[in-house]
Amino acid sequence: MSKIKAGILGATGAVGQRFIQLLENHPWFEITALAASDRSSGGKYTDACNWRLATPLPERVRALEVQPCRPPLDCDFVFSGLPSSVAGELEEEFAQAGYPVISNSMNHRMDEDVPLLVPEINHDHIGLIDIQRKRRGYTTGYIVTNPNCSAIALALGLAPLHNQFGLEAVVVTTMQALSGAGYPGVPSLDIIDNVIPFIKDEEPKLEEEPLKIFGKLTDDKIVFADFLVSAQCHRVNVQDGHLEAVRIRLKKKADEAELIAALENYSSLPQEMRLPSAPARPVIVRREKDRPQPRYDRDAENGMATVVGRISRDTIFDYKLVLLGHNTIRGAAGAAILNAELLVARGLLGKLNSNS
Repeated sequence: MSKIKAGILGATGAVGQRFIQLLENHPWFEITALAASDRSSGGKYTDACNWRLATPLPERVRALEVQPCRPPLDCDFVFSGLPSSVAGELEEEFAQAGYPVISNSMNHRMDEDVPLLVPEINHDHIGLIDIQRKRRGYTTGYIVTNPNCSAIALALGLAPLHNQFGLEAVVVTTMQALSGAGYPGVPSLDIIDNVIPFIKDEEPKLEEEPLKIFGKLTDDKIVFADFLVSAQCHRVNVQDGHLEAVRIRLKKKADEAELIAALENYSSLPQEMRLPSAPARPVIVRREKDRPQPRYDRDAENGMATVVGRISRDTIFDYKLVLLGHNTIRGAAGAAILNAELLVARGLLGKLNSNS
């Protein structure tokens, strides 16, 4: 089978490295182009990149030349792990040049004509692509984004409950891993023996993005969901895995057994279609009194699931629970890869051809 050629923008950064790791031996995609800042471009990837992941740098990527972040690139589409300081204009430039852009960056997430995609929840939002192309004058190009790392874990944990009982209000307090700040990230003397109760721009994302994710595509636009989200975000001394303490008020009454059953039985289109990166169980319930924990649960379903535990009645809201998501896999590169797989399956990205 001939694979679809993928490029990576921001290839030397933390998210770019995770893209490379997750795409090694992918059944549908093959990395053919790497792009980064001007100071990193012009040489081999192995020389330009300070590889920070536990698995070895894939052999076939080592010798690829790092290109500047501008079209043309030798690929059918691009994954973007660009920093927000440059992502906005560069992603638009690639889309205008005819490249589908599957972005992890924040810049276009809340644009009216850009899907903020979680395939298990709002796969129909890819209907915005045609609208985006018409409005912006794109031909074969477009931009699709995945949510913020904390928002996607929260959305997956809330989706079964919203579907069955409806959400009225959500209060979430996050304890976010160091890798969410990129590399080198938070200075060691700031985080050792400490918790930092502020992450720039994080709380607005967590309060706004779920409303778009759970919104309805109506008359060429997304009508946002009508529940409220209040968020407080903290940086903690954990390498990977964002833990979130959540309180919810439901529109419809549910007992605890019904709540747990809704979470445990949740499945959606990516599971039905057996997309390569789709978790068999997008939501996993742990019944132990002290789980989930980042060290033990962040890699569930290859890091693509939200793990939920400590479900109980709340004295102010209806229920409280704790959930966990792997911030650099399902919260970043893995989410974008799953989005690309959905777009392939829907005929909107490349074409898989059999050589037989």
